[in-house]
Amino acid sequence: MQLAGRIARNPPALLGALVILMVALMAIFAPALAPYAYDQQNLNAARQAPSPAHWLGTDDLGRDMLSRVIWGARSAVFVIVMVTIIDLALGLPLGAAAGYWGGWVDTLIMRVVDVLFAFPGLLFVFLVAATLKPGILNWAKAIGLNDLVRSGYLDYAVVIIALGGVGWGGLARMVRGQVLMLKEREFVIGARALGVPTWRVIARHILPNAITPIIVALSMGMGDIALSEGYLSFLGIGLQPPAPSWGNILADNAGRYWRTFPQMIWLVFIPGLVLAAVVFAFNFFGDGLNEALNPEIE
Repeated sequence: MQLAGRIARNPPALLGALVILMVALMAIFAPALAPYAYDQQNLNAARQAPSPAHWLGTDDLGRDMLSRVIWGARSAVFVIVMVTIIDLALGLPLGAAAGYWGGWVDTLIMRVVDVLFAFPGLLFVFLVAATLKPGILNWAKAIGLNDLVRSGYLDYAVVIIALGGVGWGGLARMVRGQVLMLKEREFVIGARALGVPTWRVIARHILPNAITPIIVALSMGMGDIALSEGYLSFLGIGLQPPAPSWGNILADNAGRYWRTFPQMIWLVFIPGLVLAAVVFAFNFFGDGLNEALNPEIE
């Protein structure tokens, strides 16, 4: 309750929390909230301005923009959750191992992290996704999974593997720093002196005391995941149409309307503004969470 009260007294953090909650509800209840299927076409209603029948208008295939934006929220939330799970599964234990044992374990793990940080983060994600995707698709086709390829599910796998495989390094480095700071504290030394197993020392005594910066880092990183997924889909190496993604909706509309139908440019702004709002929401919420969890702030 105290945490919720601190968030409520921070207007940007509260706004961010409300936007995140709204996007999560859109993702969960997309089939009920969307007035049309995301891939439903009606050429007789193509390129319509907002109206009671289509609140955000339609594209040149007659697809309802509101429905596609709502279903795009489901894609974004699914990618955010899965990438965060991968980051935790890799970054948390590897960072803890590097900080606690040190020596060659620390050297090996941190050199891998250094390789991940040696390239600009987003460009490295693009490289991994662009390299990984043809191989996965060709492998699936070679073993007769053509229906799976056409379904678009492998596109999600490529995006999640690329973002998760590159993004865990930052969390591992932060966890390592926290473990290095905490492992020489009296309560940890006392637990080791009592013969508590190493895994329990890390899991019960060290990581719970490092949970605050981990939560803040994850919450702020979720906005970057949403933005990166949008970039990948915008460039054509992420989710492919007709799968709903704010990135490919933006790319699809920008390519068709920027010059051909300049009066319909609002179709470009809608997914862009939604994506920007989500990124800002996670950043505002992460900042507010940092202040709310900081024991030095009264």
